[in-house]
Amino acid sequence: LDTLEKWVTEIFSEIPNNGLPKPSFGHLTQPFDTPEFHKLYRVVPIRKVHSLTITWALPPQEQYYRVKPLHYISWLVGHEGKGSVLSFLRKKFWALALYGGNGETGFEQNSTYSIFSISVTLTDEGYKHFYEVWFPAVWFACCFPNVWKNESVPSCLQVAHVVFQYVKMLQKRGPDQRQVIWEEIQKIEANEFHYQEQTDPVDYVENLCENMQLFQKEDFLTGDQLLFEYKPEV
Repeated sequence: LDTLEKWVTEIFSEIPNNGLPKPSFGHLTQPFDTPEFHKLYRVVPIRKVHSLTITWALPPQEQYYRVKPLHYISWLVGHEGKGSVLSFLRKKFWALALYGGNGETGFEQNSTYSIFSISVTLTDEGYKHFYEVWFPAVWFACCFPNVWKNESVPSCLQVAHVVFQYVKMLQKRGPDQRQVIWEEIQKIEANEFHYQEQTDPVDYVENLCENMQLFQKEDFLTGDQLLFEYKPEV
């Protein structure tokens, strides 16, 4: 360690510190509020694959790295057990996979906005039912009790609409009842951090340099992986 510190001092000590503040683009609000967005785009892929991707542009979330709200939501959306969106679509042989999340750096998260996406990989049969998907009322009553409590259950819905209703249910119920889930995620991420495989030194240093631009000094090593604080209001 002493040798490494000596090398760093010799190589980087002559780089001048201009005392400039960290660049921020927070004044550029709502970058996606244009006619080109808020639309459905159909893209013909090169290989044979059917994928539905829904993307939201959110206020910047990087200051909440100790809470990681988008990481928490991605776990709820990506749940594959009983009652989940993916579970139902798989039973109908309409979907192969579903995942959601945020890259936490670069284009998907910065000082201007944060991107959250949900992507559903559809089967050929699922693609046929992309615009018209039939869901039994019993399934909606079980999965979305708060959403459909005082409303008639529609007999025909789109795949995208189901995703929006699931997110709406999470929003209505709120995070107060899900602290146990957050704590489970926290433990899983802590175990993965402590028992992770050794990475390439160059990649590790590059990652630390990036973390130094995003996190407080005490979180340089762990800020991009661990969950520290549970704050339902965030």
